[in-house]
Amino acid sequence: MSENKPTEIIASLAKLLPDLEAVYKDIHAHPELSMQETRTAGIAADHLKAAGFEVTSGVGKTGVVGILRNGDGPTVMLRADMDALPIKEATSLPYASSVTGTDPSGNTVPVAHSCGHDMHVACLIGATSLFAKSRDPWKGTLMAVFQPGEETAQGAQAMIDDNLFKRFAKPDVVLGQHVMSLPSGHLDWRTGVVTSAADSLQIRLFGRGAHGSMPEASIDPVVMAASTVMRLQTIVSREVAPTDAAVVTIGVLQAGTKENVIPDEAVIKLNVRTFDEGVRKHVLAAIERIVNAEAAAAGAPKSPEIIPLDRYSLVRNDVDATNKVAGAFRQNFPDGSVEQTKPTMASEDFGCFGAEWHAPAVYWFFGGDDPAVYANAKKEGTISSLPTNHNPRFAPVIHPTMETGVKALVVAAHAWLAAGTAS
Repeated sequence: MSENKPTEIIASLAKLLPDLEAVYKDIHAHPELSMQETRTAGIAADHLKAAGFEVTSGVGKTGVVGILRNGDGPTVMLRADMDALPIKEATSLPYASSVTGTDPSGNTVPVAHSCGHDMHVACLIGATSLFAKSRDPWKGTLMAVFQPGEETAQGAQAMIDDNLFKRFAKPDVVLGQHVMSLPSGHLDWRTGVVTSAADSLQIRLFGRGAHGSMPEASIDPVVMAASTVMRLQTIVSREVAPTDAAVVTIGVLQAGTKENVIPDEAVIKLNVRTFDEGVRKHVLAAIERIVNAEAAAAGAPKSPEIIPLDRYSLVRNDVDATNKVAGAFRQNFPDGSVEQTKPTMASEDFGCFGAEWHAPAVYWFFGGDDPAVYANAKKEGTISSLPTNHNPRFAPVIHPTMETGVKALVVAAHAWLAAGTAS
C-alpha cells in the first residue's frame, strides 16, 4: 500500500485546538433539540465561511452544507450531526448545560449533549479548517455536511427531501464518525453492517376508569400495560433464535395521575433493534400480536392504538471504501489504536446519504473515555458501569478525543483527496 500521510495538513492542528476547545464548550453549554439547531448551525456556517467554503444554510430546515473546491479530483463528503437530547445533564462540568427547550409536544424539557454530537461538530469544524489552510497536499472537492435531527431520525431524510442530491454534486465517498465509550485515542471500524435498524412505537391501551376502591367497576389499563410489558420481554428470549440478535426496550410506561383513581388508558413507548429484516418483521408482528391479545384478555373496550414514531435503517459500510479508510488509519495512528469491531445495537440515520445517493459510505467510532479510567474499569471488570451515550453523565474527555476525531476525518478524506490519488 502506498503511503498516505496528510502530515502537512495536520501540522497546524495543535495551534487550532484552543479555538476548537472553546467552540466545543460553547456548543456543549448551549445544546439544541432535534430540528431546532439554529444556533449550532450558525456557528458551523460562520466557521465554514471564514475558511473560504461556499455555504448553504437551511438545508432540511437547519442543515448546513459547505463546499470547498481545490482543483480537479474526487468529491468527499464529511458529515457531523448537531442535535442534543431531552436529558438533564449530571456531569458537574464547568461548561455543563443548564438550558431547557420545548419538545415537539410543547413540553419544557432539559437539554444536554449526552450523545457527543457537540464533539462531532467541533471535529468537523477542525477538519475543514485544516484542509482550507493547507491546500497543496490535496486535490478535489470537500463537502462538509452539518446535519440536524439525528436523534429523531428526521435530519438526514429532511436534507435529502430538500433536494440535497439535486443541489450538490454526488460525492465519491460519504464519511462519518461517532464518539463512543471507548478509550480516547482509539478508533473502531468494520466492513458491512455497523449499526442496527431501529423502530420506535407508541402503544395506547384503552380501559375503563373507576374509583380506586371499586376495581370491579373498571377495566384497569395499568394492569393491562404491566402484563403487556412483561409479555413483550418474552419475544427476544422465546421467539428469536439465539444465533440472531434483537432488542426490545420499553422506555416509557405512563398511566394515571392519582393513586386512588383507575385511569381510562395507558401509554407504552418502546424501541426495537435488529440486524436482519426477517427478524425485524417477526418482532414487530409479535409486538402487535401480544398487545392486541393482552387487551382482549383484559376485556378492553376497544383495540389498542399502535403508532410508529421513527425508524432507522441499517448503516452498512462499503467493503472497498472501508478497507481504504482502515488502511489510512493504520498508517497514521499508533499501533494498537485502530481495531476492527463488531456491529453495535445503536442506530443512525447516516446510512441514508450513501444508500439513497448510491455512493460508498464509511462510518467509524472514536473513543471518548479517559484511557486510564477505561483501562482500570477493564481490569476491574466494570466497563459496563462507565457512562455511555445517552447517559446524563456522558461527556468525552476533550483531549485526546478532539485531536483523534479531527485527525480521523482528515486522514479518511485525504485517502481520496491526496494529490495524485485516483478516486
